[in-house]
Amino acid sequence: MTSIVTSFATVDPFDGMTGAAPAQAQNLVGGQWVATDKTMTVPDPLNGEAFIEMPDTRDIAPFVAGLRSCPKTGLHNPLKNVERYVHLGRVCARASALLAEQEVEDFFTRLIQRVMPKSWNQARGEVLITRTFLENFSGDGVRFLARGFSNPGDRTGQQSNGYRWPYGPVVLIAPFNFPLEIPALQLMGALFMGNRPLLKSATTVDIVIEQFVRLLIYSGLDPKDLDFIHCGGRTMGRLIEEASDVIRLVQFTGSSDVAEATSVAVNGCVRIEDAGFDWKVIGPDFDKAWVDYVAWQSDEDAYNASGQKCSAQSILFVHDNWAAELLPRLAPLAARRRLDNLTIGPVLSWSNDEIKAHIDACLAVPGAELLFGGKPLDGHTIPDAYGAYEATAVTVPFDALKGEHFDLLTTELFGPFQVITTWGDGDLDDLLGMLERMSHHLTAAVVSADPEFQQKVLGATVNGTTYCGMRARTTGAPQNHWFGPAGDPRGAGIGTPEAIKITWSCHREIIMDQAALGDWETPESM
Repeated sequence: MTSIVTSFATVDPFDGMTGAAPAQAQNLVGGQWVATDKTMTVPDPLNGEAFIEMPDTRDIAPFVAGLRSCPKTGLHNPLKNVERYVHLGRVCARASALLAEQEVEDFFTRLIQRVMPKSWNQARGEVLITRTFLENFSGDGVRFLARGFSNPGDRTGQQSNGYRWPYGPVVLIAPFNFPLEIPALQLMGALFMGNRPLLKSATTVDIVIEQFVRLLIYSGLDPKDLDFIHCGGRTMGRLIEEASDVIRLVQFTGSSDVAEATSVAVNGCVRIEDAGFDWKVIGPDFDKAWVDYVAWQSDEDAYNASGQKCSAQSILFVHDNWAAELLPRLAPLAARRRLDNLTIGPVLSWSNDEIKAHIDACLAVPGAELLFGGKPLDGHTIPDAYGAYEATAVTVPFDALKGEHFDLLTTELFGPFQVITTWGDGDLDDLLGMLERMSHHLTAAVVSADPEFQQKVLGATVNGTTYCGMRARTTGAPQNHWFGPAGDPRGAGIGTPEAIKITWSCHREIIMDQAALGDWETPESM
């Protein structure tokens, strides 16, 4: 590795991280990087070698103590330690400059590939988004993020000031599918607003965010500003229960079952992004000039990163006007995906048996047919614990979504699979009813150039990020305003000032009333 990378990194994703020389991970607690007596190994998702050795943390006391060390008023707020806003802006500037170095960019890109196999472009995209995020909040960006407001009072000497106020001790639990981008943006947002987070990522990929935290510390972040833990889910659950009396907020990204259990443990003090069964509707205004593009975008939305995106296209509603031209184009696009360039790769949360069971259940629906795919990948060394499946699509009759099969056909399979159905001119009301009935309203796309049709669908749906137009997509969310589910009062967002403020701080109003008493007499009782 280069001198720049070795200044902060402790692993080598290019020439290291093998069964013979596994990467060594550590916890960060109380400002110190520490190992544990007991360790656990992580298998390489491409060959099964134990290529990471990490703490199997059982002693939760130091992490509970870390949470208890932070007051409800946070490490800083608009009336306390305000210099930290500027300091964190400088940390962002230094860290973003490091990520702009080619050696550092390549380091994180390859590290992501090693633990969450996806194409180089997909992995590099995480690094670029993270760098841009840090650039956006460099300098005075953090201070401006915390901007509040003031209003005149009822009389001279009185003024009402609204502040963005931290929660203080918080917990951040990040997913496996974006091992750098999601936890980095969530972590920085928590820090910006004055919180002290305890950070945990998925054990299969958390070496990535560990190395990013090391980059931040090298860039000037005080290592006492957060704790970072490697541990299994049961240990984390025990930790949350032990510290539930002081944890002020949990941001969780992962399965619905764990999300609900976490919500109970912390009495609802949780922000959740737990699933995304995401739809794309292709409208009636067929345009042959756009067929190839819409087909390509539909393939990308469903299958890049092997469908392991919460914004992945899970169901495609194709108007009859498009079906004859569009559907035959999808199979050849899916067939281009190869394991050697990771345009298709391991599915980390579903085994082949589980994937097959879901596909078979969908195919058992009357009228359902396999459009393409439906078989495990061959000629690989991916361990059995992970899935390895072709890009797959099952077509179902539109009417099948009206009745008893709805829940099955709208269950997210976090992998390279989608349901496709066609609809006609008389079906729009039923289609809108299906979109209303779905849960987890994360992303969606309305593919149409017809303003009237666009308005009708957009006005009747609630997805947090919805694309509209002939280029509309479900995935690749730009986060210009918000990325999170709509309609969920516990929904969390990442990335933008709006999302950070809503997730990681609450509103506080302070009314200053300091004028002299003057000529005052006791009024009548009221």
